[in-house]
Amino acid sequence: MGVGGVADAEAGDSARVGVSRRERYVSTYAELSGQILAKGLLERRYAYYWVKIIGTTAVFVGVWVVFALLGDSWFQLVLAAVLAVVLAQFGFLGHDAAHRQIFASHRWNEWTARVVSGLFSGLSYGWWLSKHNRHHANPNKEGADPDVAPGAFAFTPAAAQGRRGLGRRLGRWQGYYFFPLLLLEGLALHVTSIQTIMRREPLKHRWCEAAFIVTRLGGYITVLVVALPPGKAAAFLGVQMGLFGLLLGGAFAPNHTGMPIVAHNEKIDFLRRQVLMSRNIRGGWPTNFALGGLNYQIEHHLFPSMPRPNLRRAQPIVRDFCASYRVSYTETSLLSAYRIVVRYLNDVGSGAPDLFRCPLAEQYRA
Repeated sequence: MGVGGVADAEAGDSARVGVSRRERYVSTYAELSGQILAKGLLERRYAYYWVKIIGTTAVFVGVWVVFALLGDSWFQLVLAAVLAVVLAQFGFLGHDAAHRQIFASHRWNEWTARVVSGLFSGLSYGWWLSKHNRHHANPNKEGADPDVAPGAFAFTPAAAQGRRGLGRRLGRWQGYYFFPLLLLEGLALHVTSIQTIMRREPLKHRWCEAAFIVTRLGGYITVLVVALPPGKAAAFLGVQMGLFGLLLGGAFAPNHTGMPIVAHNEKIDFLRRQVLMSRNIRGGWPTNFALGGLNYQIEHHLFPSMPRPNLRRAQPIVRDFCASYRVSYTETSLLSAYRIVVRYLNDVGSGAPDLFRCPLAEQYRA
């Protein structure tokens, strides 16, 4: 056999090995999916979500009724905190609808997410959907996951190395000011939503989203200014906006931060891509309420359309399945997760050796 023939044979063998490996990984996830389907865990939970939607809306209305009754009082700041919690719950409902967890109809899910996000939370559904879909497709992958892209914080060693001057010097302590800066996250989300609507880039139902957000934000500020003196109105807005950002940021932060970072040229099969880069949070119903079901992050990433109340029931199935295939399944307490986030961000910012690469990276390098 000539050199060309040997090369062709080797190429054929490599291709067959690649196909075999892909088929094996696809069949592995199919096996897990079969177990989930057999338990009926992808079936809709209409009663749960209708109670959640009606209950959250009732509390929202109740807040404004009490607001009107209280009038000019510093006790309004307590209501501001309650409102922040309610708006965070609407944020989680919008997240579930965007993932098609609530209804069988795509249209019903889409418009539920758009109304909940725009009219109640004051955020752009179109902007969030694009960003979040990219995250789900490639969690913690450099150059693909927008959640680890360079910004106010350096989430990857590569992002930290690209910083200069004051940003580089402050980076070594970025973990310590990460959570305090989440108090500005609510404001940042509103600003980004408005900027998205004003850009000329394609945005589905732009004018509808614009109408929702203008009505929500304009009406909200008008009520505060009319009902309260300037100082109390500003305090109400500050408490609500700050706590809202802290609650949402605090719910999303422990999911992937501090988990392995995937280089832009690394390829990993779907199951390992979602499990190895995600972290679950232990806790009972208070944790589930505070994190909007995102405490079951691994199950959510494996089955994004699974209704939130079914994630808890899927967890033992997924955990045992991962153990049988020797796939690391990470779960910790919320406090431990927050400590990991702070330590990881400080290590990245200080230029510590890169300890966060995926342990299977070499097996999947393109």
